Amino acid sequence: MRTIAVMNQKGGVGKTTTSVNLAAALALQNCRVSLLDLDPQGHSSLHFGIEAMGEIPTAYDLFTGEKSMKETVQWVEENLCVIPADIDLAATEMELIDAEDRERVLAKAMKQFCDEEDYDYLIVDCPPSLGVLTVNALTAVREVLIPLQPHFFALQGLSKLLETIALVTRRLNRDLKVSGILLSMYETGTRLAADVTDDLREFLEHSDPSSPWANTRIFKSRIRRNIKLAEAPSFGQSIFGYAPNCPGAMDYRALADELNEQSVLQLKLDDDKKPITKAA
Repeated sequence: MRTIAVMNQKGGVGKTTTSVNLAAALALQNCRVSLLDLDPQGHSSLHFGIEAMGEIPTAYDLFTGEKSMKETVQWVEENLCVIPADIDLAATEMELIDAEDRERVLAKAMKQFCDEEDYDYLIVDCPPSLGVLTVNALTAVREVLIPLQPHFFALQGLSKLLETIALVTRRLNRDLKVSGILLSMYETGTRLAADVTDDLREFLEHSDPSSPWANTRIFKSRIRRNIKLAEAPSFGQSIFGYAPNCPGAMDYRALADELNEQSVLQLKLDDDKKPITKAA
């Protein structure tokens, strides 16, 4: 199972849109996908028409220990389930302030889930901050996917984000890597988008080879500005339910293809590393 945190401390860059529609695109490609909504605003949940009220278990119950991750799952499509969030999750930071090993609460819940359940992907929609919820996500997953709007200030924010990832890698999760940067809200043909992309590529090429982002790729897929992506949440659907033939749907299908290609390549590399046993 690939565990991926979709994160960027800057709001409005398409983080939730990417979490939801990438999960839906992978599910359409016959992958079993679980989407964990870790944002107290609950936007990923609302995107699928889930309003966590009453007796519906949420991600908050994972942090209080009242529910296992399996018990919080809500199936929304074939091959796709959501672990919803609501505003109660905002209290987690205060409630865990004196808790022992508070950065690993989610990691423990997720390990049990991954050991017991058969999924291809677990995608975590992180909140737009670098607080205890995000640190829990980074400690629990193996990969980070960063949606990035190709603007100048976005590059400045990226350096702070990478510093946080490096800190978590050193202290809490040595397996954590930045597996890709996704250019979102991309305006094809503009000079600014091209310049920022070139600057980003140059930065990655000259990164410290020991850093968690040393082998990071800029995804070939670009998520273009598309009004249909903004409209879909109000109908409680992914882009594939709302407008399956629009440019936004095409872009997220292409991104899912890239992720699956990564998975196939990694499996091949892992097979090549296995020792050859001679027949007796």
